[in-house]
Amino acid sequence: MSYQSEAIERFSRRNAHVAVIGLGYVGLPLAVSFAQAGYRVTGIDLDERKVERIERGESYIEDVPSTALAACQTPERRLAATTDFSVLATCDAVSICVPTPLSKTGDPDVSYIASAVEQIARYLHAGMTVVLESTTYPGTTRDLLLTKLAENHQGWRVGEAFFLAFSPERVDPGRVDWTTRNTPKVLGGVTPACFQVASAYYSAAIETLVPVSSPEAAEMTKLFENTFRSVNIGLANELLLMCDKLGLDAWEILEAAATKPFGFMKFTPGPGLGGHCIPIDPLYLSWKMRTLAYTARFIELASEINTGMPRYWVQKVQDALNDAGKAVKGSQILVLGVAYKKNVSDLRESPSLDILHLLEAKGARVDYHDPHVPAFQHEGMEKVGVSDLEGALVRADCVVVATDHDAYDWGGVRRAARLLVDTRHVAR
Repeated sequence: MSYQSEAIERFSRRNAHVAVIGLGYVGLPLAVSFAQAGYRVTGIDLDERKVERIERGESYIEDVPSTALAACQTPERRLAATTDFSVLATCDAVSICVPTPLSKTGDPDVSYIASAVEQIARYLHAGMTVVLESTTYPGTTRDLLLTKLAENHQGWRVGEAFFLAFSPERVDPGRVDWTTRNTPKVLGGVTPACFQVASAYYSAAIETLVPVSSPEAAEMTKLFENTFRSVNIGLANELLLMCDKLGLDAWEILEAAATKPFGFMKFTPGPGLGGHCIPIDPLYLSWKMRTLAYTARFIELASEINTGMPRYWVQKVQDALNDAGKAVKGSQILVLGVAYKKNVSDLRESPSLDILHLLEAKGARVDYHDPHVPAFQHEGMEKVGVSDLEGALVRADCVVVATDHDAYDWGGVRRAARLLVDTRHVAR
């Protein structure tokens, strides 16, 4: 029997041992889904605190209740965690879910992927399946992963001795309608055999797989999905800037346009882009295109508009205080919400943090309240959220709505605030 047939049979029988490298917002939900499907799963992460909490059955990801995590830790130990990569020697498959941030110069940082592949290459064995999920530029799976794995195992042919594919994550923290299991998942293999084996691996835990012709097609699909959102949010933010100049209500225009039953999709303005994908992923694509002497103009223009929104809203605060006869310096300002989206604790790339930094740089005394973030540290700033929201509203010279949390009584906020700068135009 070929390695391909053996691998497919193991996945079909659910008697495979699989690993997930990186136990964050993507990796932990995926590991739990694999365990729920019947695989024996080992999560690998260098953060000992994460490993210890998983071993205790304690989740640190809002999308994974501790009860669901503990339910996967039966006497058979279907889900375990470790910092030791040597466990890969006994794994039939491994999924890579590590971060792909931008460097300080704005270029892609694939060092976490490279580090994971170094470890996989050490323990790669015949019949093993490797799937990259981390968002990255087209060509990474083939150029970085395949090159390294083939380097360490000369004479091994991909699609025969081992199997390699790319399947981008589609995680939207805080959602309960679309989960790891029921969100359609794009999958592209280096060879047809790679796709078939990876499909057998993932189909146990994912309801719908969307085949594409290659890893590059899958990598590009992910980047285009998030570029689509970035560009359209940038357009909505520019609508706000234009309406501000024209003396029009941008949200009135958006609501009217949204009544069109075809050819229009509603995006709304806000304080900027946040989260693990939209602020970063399109820049991976624009960087890749620059290496090919092509300028991705939509991406770069949208990024310029979106990253400028925190300054726009700080200017609005300054204008509102000025109209009230006050300066920003010395004013007491309350920011509502520091997470990048409502009803989560995720601070990654949150524009609310930029607003806080900018206001403090202007000499304001800034407090914040967020029902999901009791305290945080960010680029030298350490803050503890105010516990008495009503008192903070009364004390504040200006209130900035940065995140639309469902926990807030917006009518009460409006009544209590002396000045209100609402970046999210909460309709109640």
